[in-house]
Amino acid sequence: MVSNSKEVAAEFPPLLRVYTDGTVERLVGSPYVPPTTDDPATGVSSKDISISKDVSARLYLPKLTDSHLLKFPILVYFHGGGFCVESAFSFLHHRYINLLASEAKVLAVSVEYRLAPEHLLPTAYEDSWAALQWVSSLSVGDNINKEPWLINHGDFDRVFIGGDTAGANIAHNITMRAGIEHLPGKVKILGTYLSQPFFWGSKPIGSESSMGHQQNMINRVWMFVYPSAQGGIDNPMINPFAPGAPSLSGLGCSWLLVCVAEKDVAKDRGIHYCDAVRESGWEGEAELYEVEGGEHGFHICNPETEIAENMMKRLACFLSCSLRVEAFQCPNSFFIQVGHSCVADTVVTVWVVVVTEDCRRIKLQYCGFKLAFATR
Repeated sequence: MVSNSKEVAAEFPPLLRVYTDGTVERLVGSPYVPPTTDDPATGVSSKDISISKDVSARLYLPKLTDSHLLKFPILVYFHGGGFCVESAFSFLHHRYINLLASEAKVLAVSVEYRLAPEHLLPTAYEDSWAALQWVSSLSVGDNINKEPWLINHGDFDRVFIGGDTAGANIAHNITMRAGIEHLPGKVKILGTYLSQPFFWGSKPIGSESSMGHQQNMINRVWMFVYPSAQGGIDNPMINPFAPGAPSLSGLGCSWLLVCVAEKDVAKDRGIHYCDAVRESGWEGEAELYEVEGGEHGFHICNPETEIAENMMKRLACFLSCSLRVEAFQCPNSFFIQVGHSCVADTVVTVWVVVVTEDCRRIKLQYCGFKLAFATR
């Protein structure tokens, strides 16, 4: 409990308060919760691991079944909270990733990066990059003393990254970096999703009002968490459209999903970002998912609502696309198991597993595919 006698140095309602002695009082944020084994609602198990002396994470493993022949896609996830509140170990994000891991059948790595103002940006970016490098490094070398969940159950040919709000900003910047720098084991990011990305700039776009634009909360938070940012609010890490920003054609992933909410103040930034990526010459596939009636962080705070459940299904579909087929070839007979199918709008994603009698194992890379169909 912070003493009322302390002198306030800076205040950012409703997020936090900083005192002259350097202590920080966070005014919002859900409480810490421990990891769980076989979560009663989802069957997902979780545990906490240390990546380095500064970076940790919570891992989420979907329920395993006897018929589970394929390894899970890996999702490296970055939580939101304006770079200064919330945690990978907080109730809201634990509940959310539990649900997402169950729905999408992904092995999730929820990164605990260091927060401002104790650790100003770019610390969170460096911590997040270190976490992705660590995950990638498990794909090479021997498996001695390596994280068994990822080694035994993760598919390093299907690595995704994603995040919400400030975490989506991190995911964008990490994906840009992956387009320039190689990851260990030559791991590639297959897909990135950005949910209500934390972007802003000095000039309004779309329906953004010019009145008070530069006093907006996003602007104020950015200057608080990254006071040394060159260009201020037009630094490319917060404004990907700023003059001199790197071309979005350099995104280091194959698929991109951008989710925006109707009532989120930065909605038009997310829409413009998706359009800009499509027009940049980037060779991947970009999709936009708009949620009518959605407010900032609605799917994290209220996952039981219909719009949140629909968005969860859309994310799950994105994360389960292009699944690898594992086939067992036998001389006499074979068995085909349908592993997963996903329907979103007018797109279907399908994959199968072939099992035969003498069980000679053949891996066929990326035999998942999409089928477009017409509705009547």
